[in-house]
Amino acid sequence: MTQQDMPSQEELDQFEGLVVYLKRTRGFDFSGYKSASLMRRILKRMEIIKIASMKDYTDYLEVHPEEFALLFNHLLINVTSFFRDQPAWEFLKQEVLPKLIKSREGDSIRIWSAGCASGQEPYSLAILFCELMGVEAFQQRVKIYASDVDQEALVEARTASYSPKDVQELDQKILDTYFEQVGERFSVRADLRRAVIFGRHDLIGDAPISRLDLLVCRNTLMYFNAETQNRILARFHFALSGAGYLFLGKAEMLLTHANLFNPIELKYRIFMKVANVTLRDRLLLINQIGDEDGGTRLTRQWRMRELAYESVPLAQLVIDYEGNLVLANDHARVMFSFTANDFDRPFRDLEVSFRPVELRAPIEQAYSGRKRVHLKDVQRTLPGGALQFLDIEIVPLFENGSKIMGAAITFHDVSRTFQLQGEVQRSKQELETAYEELQSTNEELETTNEELQSTVEELETTNEELQSTNEELETMNEELQSTNEELQTVNNELRERTDDLQRANVFQKLILESMQSGVVVLDGQLHVQIWNEEAEDLWGLRADEVKGRSFVNLDIGLPVSQLAETLRSCQDGQSARQSAILNAVNRRGKSITCRVTCSPLKDHQARSAHGIIVFMEEWDGKRLPDKI
Repeated sequence: MTQQDMPSQEELDQFEGLVVYLKRTRGFDFSGYKSASLMRRILKRMEIIKIASMKDYTDYLEVHPEEFALLFNHLLINVTSFFRDQPAWEFLKQEVLPKLIKSREGDSIRIWSAGCASGQEPYSLAILFCELMGVEAFQQRVKIYASDVDQEALVEARTASYSPKDVQELDQKILDTYFEQVGERFSVRADLRRAVIFGRHDLIGDAPISRLDLLVCRNTLMYFNAETQNRILARFHFALSGAGYLFLGKAEMLLTHANLFNPIELKYRIFMKVANVTLRDRLLLINQIGDEDGGTRLTRQWRMRELAYESVPLAQLVIDYEGNLVLANDHARVMFSFTANDFDRPFRDLEVSFRPVELRAPIEQAYSGRKRVHLKDVQRTLPGGALQFLDIEIVPLFENGSKIMGAAITFHDVSRTFQLQGEVQRSKQELETAYEELQSTNEELETTNEELQSTVEELETTNEELQSTNEELETMNEELQSTNEELQTVNNELRERTDDLQRANVFQKLILESMQSGVVVLDGQLHVQIWNEEAEDLWGLRADEVKGRSFVNLDIGLPVSQLAETLRSCQDGQSARQSAILNAVNRRGKSITCRVTCSPLKDHQARSAHGIIVFMEEWDGKRLPDKI
C-alpha cells in the first residue's frame, strides 16, 4: 500500500466508530478482523450505494436497517467448494483419517467444521468417512458439528441443495452415490445430512466445542489479526483431544505456534495437537559421582585431586562451614585477584561475597535446604567497563553424606552463551516477524484471491443476465422487424387502395362534371355529401357552402320542403325512384320548370343509406336540348 493509499486518521476514527456501532447494534464483533481487509470490503459496499464517508454510511445504516444484511453478506465472504484443494483432501483421506479411525476403534468420532459457509466442507468430510468406514458405521460413530457466523449461509447449508456449477468438480461416482438430483439441483442424501449438525458460532466470542478428534477450519483464520488468531488457536488447542488433528487452509501455516501444534504435513496444512508437557518431563536427572576406590598413597591421591581441581576450566572456590575461604583454583584466583593473604579469611570480608551478587544468603539457603542453589545470568562489570555474565552454583559439601563441611561455589562464564542466546533470540524474533509477515501476506493474497473469485462470480452472473437481456432484446428486435414488415405490407396495401380511391374519386368527379344535370348525393340524415358543378350553376351555391348541411334547409330557388317526404321514402326503401316537376327560380332569378328525380343508393346488402337527386330543367314541359 502506497503512502497515498493510506487512510487518514479521520477515516480510521470513522472506521473504528462503524465497527463499534455494528457490535453495539447487531452483536457482530469485527474488531478482531484485519483492518485493511475489512475496510476494503466496507468501502466496496459504500461504492455500490454511492456513499462517500463511513460517517455518512453509519447514518445510512441507522435510517435503512435492511442494509445490515447486505453489508454482512459483503463482509462475510463465503467462498468454498467440495474438496477444495483436492491434493490436501487426498492426503487427509490416505494418511490421516485411517489412523484416526483406527485409534478411535469402537468409540465415537467428533469433528468440528468451523467457518463452514454454505456447507460443502462438512459434507465433504461426511463423504470421506463414508468412503473409509461405510455409511452404516459412519452414521453410528461419527458426529460432525458445522458452524459459521453467517445465518443465511447456514440456512443454505441445512438445505444441502446445490447447483450443477457447485458439483461440477465432483467425481461422477460420488455424485451418483451421495447426491440426489431434484430438478436441476443436486441434494446431499438425507442420511448424510442427519449426521451433520449446523449452528451459529462466533470463533472470537463463543466457547469452543470440546473433545474433538478432528477440527477443520480452512481459510478462515486469515481474516483475523495476529492477536485474534492466537486466541482462536489457543481455543482450538483446548477443543482438541490429546491426539486430535487440525486441518487448515493453504494460507495458514502456524509457523510461530510450534508450542501448540506439530505439523503432520506442512504442505497441506495438517497439524497435530502438542500434548501438555508435565513437570516431570521438564526436570533434569541429577547424576551422582561416587568415591574413588584404590590403594594409592594418600599424598599422591591428594596431589591428583589438587591437580584435577586446578584443571577445572571454571572459577571455583570452597569455604568451610565457619565461613572462611579455604580453596580457590587458578581461574578463581585470576578472576577475583585473590592473594595468599585472602585464604583462611572470613568470606564475608571478601569483595566476591557481595559483588557482583550477594552470596551469603544463597549459601545459607544451600545449607538449610541441603541442596544446590543456582543463580542465573548474574551481571558483572569488568574493570574495562565490559559486561560479563555468570551462572553461579552453590553446592553444600557433606561428610559421610550427613554433616555439612562447607560449600563449593562455581562461577561459569556464560557471556558468550548469553551473547549467542541474545543473537539467537533476536534472530528468532526476526524470523518469527518474517514468518508472520509472510503468513499475513499469504493470507492477504488468499483473501484477495477469494474476493476476486467472488467478484468473478458476480461478474459471471451479471454477464449471464446481460446475455439473457441481449437475447430478449434480439427476440424483441426480430418481433419488431416482423411487425415492421407486416406494417410495410399493410402500408403498401393502403397505398394501393388510396391510389384506387383517388382514381375512383377522379373518375367520379369526371362523371359528375360530364353530366348536364344537377346531381346531389345525401346521407341518411339528408345532409349534402356531393354537389356537382351543374347544381352550382343551377342554384348558385358552391359545393363547399352546402356540403354537410341539411338539404331540406337549403335556401335555393327550389321548394325543397315539398321533397322531404319523397326523400325519406326513398331512403326507407319504400320506393325505388320518384320524380316530380316543380316550379323553381334559378340562380339568375329566372323562373324555370325543374324535373326532380330521387333515387336511393343501396349497398351490396340492398340496404339504402344514401339518396341521389337529379335536377333537370324543363322547357315547355320538355327537357331542354342537350348542350353542344
